[in-house]
Amino acid sequence: MEKYNVSRETFEKLKLYHQSLIEWQGKMNLVSNSTLDTAWERHFADSAQLYKLIPENAKTMVDIGSGAGFPGMVLAIMAEGRTPYLKVTLVESIAKKTLYLKRVKEITNTDVNILNRRIENLKEKTFDVITARAVINLKDLLGYAHPLFRKNSICIFPKGKSHKEEIELARKEWFFDIETVPSEVSDESVILIIRNLVKKGKR
Repeated sequence: MEKYNVSRETFEKLKLYHQSLIEWQGKMNLVSNSTLDTAWERHFADSAQLYKLIPENAKTMVDIGSGAGFPGMVLAIMAEGRTPYLKVTLVESIAKKTLYLKRVKEITNTDVNILNRRIENLKEKTFDVITARAVINLKDLLGYAHPLFRKNSICIFPKGKSHKEEIELARKEWFFDIETVPSEVSDESVILIIRNLVKKGKR
């Protein structure tokens, strides 16, 4: 994690998080078992690379379908040490995964808001930054993100090798500006940065 310029304290928190993931994986299916041995790269580094893409003036961030906390919990831990004014909310509909997220919050002493609810029930709230990783296809993901948008909001979505097809499909229902950033972890993956999201027929 050295290339992500995290402090020693942040690194220690991430190591506690990593250790807890290994311990809790035996109790519940938090991540694919095939990725557990390489979790530091596949999940932690893959999440940490998003931090530099968050605008410096962002005050609020929501992570949709947080699961085991990737990328949202990793970004919340990093923000505590570098941009403590960024308030992070994790939204997860599965109760047992929410329980795990609360455990990570406790052992890392991280100021993060954890909600056990479906994202469509997160009403009357908007955020500067919206993240999601390995949730659903881009077209449907934008449908969940759109109600959370404010004027200058951005989405930061890691995507795999089918990202071009997902973008093409999403453009049938949405207007948006998009920037594609290569992943630092996988040659087949990218990070999509989406702005100015508008439902077609709404302009």
